[in-house]
Amino acid sequence: MSTANIGFEEKLWSMADKLRGSMDASEYKNVVLGLLFLKYVSDSFEEKYEELMQDEWADPEDKDEYLAENIFWVPKEARWTFIKENAKKPEIGQIIDNAMIATEKENESLRGVLPKDYARPALDKTRLGETIDLFSFKIGDKKSRSKDMLGRVYEYFLSKFASAEGKNGGEFYTPSSVVKLLVQMLEPYKGRVYDPCCGSGGMFVQSEKFVEEHQGRLGDIAVYGQESNPTTWKLAKMNLAIRGIDGNIGDHNADTFHNDLHKGLKADFILANPPFNISDWGGEKLKEDVRWQYGTPPVGNANYAWIQHMISKLAPSGTAGFVLANGSMSTSTTSELEIRKNMIEQDLVECIVTLPGQLFYSTQIPVCLWFVTRNKAKNGKKERRGEILFIDARKKGHMASRTLKEFSTEDINEISSVYHAWRGTNEQEYEDIAGFCKAAKLDEVREHEYIVTPGRYVGLEAAEEDTEPFEDKMERLTSDLAEQLVKSKRLEEDIRRTIGDIGYGI
Repeated sequence: MSTANIGFEEKLWSMADKLRGSMDASEYKNVVLGLLFLKYVSDSFEEKYEELMQDEWADPEDKDEYLAENIFWVPKEARWTFIKENAKKPEIGQIIDNAMIATEKENESLRGVLPKDYARPALDKTRLGETIDLFSFKIGDKKSRSKDMLGRVYEYFLSKFASAEGKNGGEFYTPSSVVKLLVQMLEPYKGRVYDPCCGSGGMFVQSEKFVEEHQGRLGDIAVYGQESNPTTWKLAKMNLAIRGIDGNIGDHNADTFHNDLHKGLKADFILANPPFNISDWGGEKLKEDVRWQYGTPPVGNANYAWIQHMISKLAPSGTAGFVLANGSMSTSTTSELEIRKNMIEQDLVECIVTLPGQLFYSTQIPVCLWFVTRNKAKNGKKERRGEILFIDARKKGHMASRTLKEFSTEDINEISSVYHAWRGTNEQEYEDIAGFCKAAKLDEVREHEYIVTPGRYVGLEAAEEDTEPFEDKMERLTSDLAEQLVKSKRLEEDIRRTIGDIGYGI
């Protein structure tokens, strides 16, 4: 079954858009996401509340019953049933502000995170009440949590906000099927997981899910990250708090390049989706930075700055998997080509995967996955020094809607199992598959002038042999054509008759 279900997000957006009026998009963003969060925590609380009501020995007002299951304690004045009852009152803005304050007071991990500006005169209280009425769907019960509804809605909303604010970049939540692929390839069972541009925290959430699904212990991984956008940072704090993940993403938002909150961190796994092709990253102030071990990245594009920042954070046997725009594989600007060449010669690049288009809500830029490691010899059971694995996954995925593509579980398993077979970490024996995957020696990469686009290496897919005799094929095709022509003639006659019946003969 598809998890995209875009109709849901569109419907929700049209509901929320009622509130906007003449409000500035960046201001409106906080208002709507705050409401969504309050609805989310209230849904999970009220679901547990109803469950406890059915148990004659339980007290539904006992805070510990909720904390034991990582459910926030929501005081009476912050519960959605109470808010909805008061939605039509002129003081609804103050009621929501009080709900946010009370929720923060009762839950230490939310201190200073929730928006509290609903009472301001500029916010239309009639529209606010109507929006509350429209938010009648479930977003925080067990079923919705398992589908990461809040994250998906956030991704969709952020793309809408970005276009409304006239921004064009990668500041969005990474689609869950892309995150799942990254996580399944890296397998972060144990150790430190880092994301230098963590968005709403989806990489951490998926890493925890992975450990959980493989019978590991959640305490075996520690998550670190940071995020420069204040609204997104708050959402990441909410996202981790909701799921009971004790992550260190700093006590404020901060720019990774200019204010690294995790100096000295050496991560076992890095998962990231940096904003693509950012030109205003302040590179001119960092020309002598210690992180640029393989060359100084260009001031006009941050892609290779992100790559080198991540390499600087890797533990001696750590591996990074990250999303980048396709241009990163073949760019020939002097500095970027030099950096890529040096990384390849140092044997840091382990695997490159090209992805199909239309995977993201908010950009049509084609993207790829890079896997970079400090130590190829230690990461698997096969000796893979002096070799890079190329995977061309552009034909994978299915259209989950008219405009959005997704990977199925089968796609994710197929791509990740090739990587693990090459590493020698599963039961499969690795072999090159024409048109899909190829293990190339560094000499071959040098011949291609350090361009790492998989299409250059994997070759063409083997064509299926056509065993149908020519005479049989022509007979079948002409028979099919004759049938189609009869249907076409019948349809034409029906159209003529219908148009004639309303007085327009042709």
